[in-house]
Formats: sequence, structure tokens, C-alpha cells
Amino acid sequence: MAAKVDDKSSDIPERLYDSTNNKTYKRMRFFGKGGFAKCYEIIDVVTNDVYAGKIVSKKLMMKHNQKEKMTQEITIHRSLNHANIVKFHGFFEDSFNIYIVLELCKKRSMMELHKRRKTITEYECRYYIYQIIQGVKYLHDNRIIHRDLKLGNLFLNDMLHVKIGDFGLATRIEYEGERKRTLCGTPNYIAPEILTKKGHSYEVDIWSIGCVMYTLLVGQPPFETKTLKDTYSKIKKCDYRVPSYLRKSAADMVISMLQSNPENRPTIGDLLHFDFLSSSPVPMFLPSSCLTMAPRLELNETVDHDNAQRKPLTEFNGIKDDTRLESTFLKNNLHDAITASAQVCRHNEDYRSDIESL
Repeated sequence: MAAKVDDKSSDIPERLYDSTNNKTYKRMRFFGKGGFAKCYEIIDVVTNDVYAGKIVSKKLMMKHNQKEKMTQEITIHRSLNHANIVKFHGFFEDSFNIYIVLELCKKRSMMELHKRRKTITEYECRYYIYQIIQGVKYLHDNRIIHRDLKLGNLFLNDMLHVKIGDFGLATRIEYEGERKRTLCGTPNYIAPEILTKKGHSYEVDIWSIGCVMYTLLVGQPPFETKTLKDTYSKIKKCDYRVPSYLRKSAADMVISMLQSNPENRPTIGDLLHFDFLSSSPVPMFLPSSCLTMAPRLELNETVDHDNAQRKPLTEFNGIKDDTRLESTFLKNNLHDAITASAQVCRHNEDYRSDIESL
């Protein structure tokens, strides 16, 4: 992806020197900015290892009283180590900036995926949501609430593995039953108990995962409106619509997470047992072409939820053992097994039983 133009990088040197570890990084492409931070590709001049450099202006940070928040972000993020969390490699500072060295996710965030694709298939959604849950489960197991889970904070590496990033709003639960009261989060993904200031905990992340899953499958956030006031009103009333085309297993999982009462939402561990994830094999791999187009239809994914083994392509093409097609609808009306597979999305039991016997 082409680098964005950064017209105000004069306050950031081209070479960044970490005196503590005696490392020098060369500042390369500008990726974007958010809050008080700018993000660049940076390269270790000795090893040529490439990282993402999050650079925070001290001047802006102090002006907006964000020093404590920055300290907490670094403290929390540096303590984490999980395959689905953006890796924290280190930090250093000079008179002007704080520099945070992070794992580089070259496929950017899931927001870019969403903008290109608008909606993704349930097959792909299962792949992404499973990894998001694994990352959030690690956080919750370590008493950390992210509080800002959204597509823009879910990054993808070259293998399209999900990496949860940006711990600027994250907090640690200090004692059992503690409820946080800080107003924080992104408008479209913010949980109702944060808006009503009733106190919140891990359940806000479950709500946000529900918003993420809905957005991936439907193409827009569940409570999105033209104004912030209307969005917050819909969130407080839990006023959203589940499209009829969503399959029951997907709809059930979204609805369970988008409950007004946080006590009624499943825990992060509970989510792994929902039919959406447990009744079909979770894909272990997606090709990078999925950034721009849907993957080829997985026949077994839709038809046989109990069988994770893919049949040989020759079998689908009718080359091998075509005698198993009995005198049913498919044999009488369709010419070969590959034509039959095109009907896989139909929910008629005649189609389903015939395809399962291929």
C-alpha cells in the first residue's frame, strides 16, 4: 500500500537513536496518525529488521495531560506476549518525543479490509473472530480490558493473522469485581454501560466484539447513524436490526454479545462454545487475495459441519465413483457433481442430503 503524505515530520528526526540499547532506526514510510501519535515504518540500521514506530509528541502529550495515560499504555503493552497481540519491542525517548517500537503489520488494519470488501463471508468471519477472541481471552485472563476494540485497532500481518493493537485506553482490573468509570471508547463500538456511567468491566470488550462481528458480516456498524447523539441513543436502547440473511448461528452469537445488560453477555471463554465457532471447523489459513475478494466457496464448510476433511476435487467433478448419486432430485435434474455443488447455499433438505452423499 502506498505511503501517506506526512507534511509535518520536521519535529521527528530521520534517524532515531535508542541510547539505552544503543540502537539506531531509520524513519521510513508514514502510515498515519491518531491522537498525539504518528506512525512510521522504521528500520534497524544494523540488522535491517523492520518495525512500526509509534511516535508521540511530548509537547502535545503534556498540553493535554496525557502523561499518565501514556505511561499506562506502555506498562500494559510491554507486559503482553501473545500471537494475536501486536508485539511490543521496546521504547525510548528524546527531548521532543517518545518512540515506541512495535511489530509491523504490513497488511494494515481490518478497517482497510472492511473498506475494500464491505462485507465478508461467514467462513472468513469465523477465521478472524476466533483469533480476536483468542487475543482478548489472553487479555482478560491477565485482568486487562482493552476498551477500544474496533476494526482500526485490529491489525493483519502478511499471513492475515489478527494482531490486537493500540492499548491507549486499556486498563487493568486491580481487584475482583472492580468497575471502571472512565468515559472511553469509539462511538460506534462503545458499550451502553460506559455511556450511562454505571461502571464497566470486561463485558465492554464482549460488546465491542459483537459490533466488530456485525460490521464484518453486514457491512456497517449496528448502531451507526449520521449523528453522535443518535448513535448513542440507539446504543442505550440497544436499537439495531439483524438482517434476515444472517444464518442463525451467526445471528445468535451477535445477539448474545449485544445485550444491554452486561451481566447477560457471555464471557470471552463462553464465546468459543457458540455454534458459529464450534459446529464448523475454524479456518487455519486465508489467502492474501481475501483482502480484495471472497475466497472460493468451501463446500464442506456449508454442508457438512462435522467433517473437516476436504474431498478430492476429482470427486466433485464427477470423475470418481459417480454411481453414488441415487435416483433423487440431483440425479434427475443436474448433470454432474460440480453443478450440484453450486446449489450448496440452498437450504432444501433434498439438496443437502444429496450433496452430503457425493
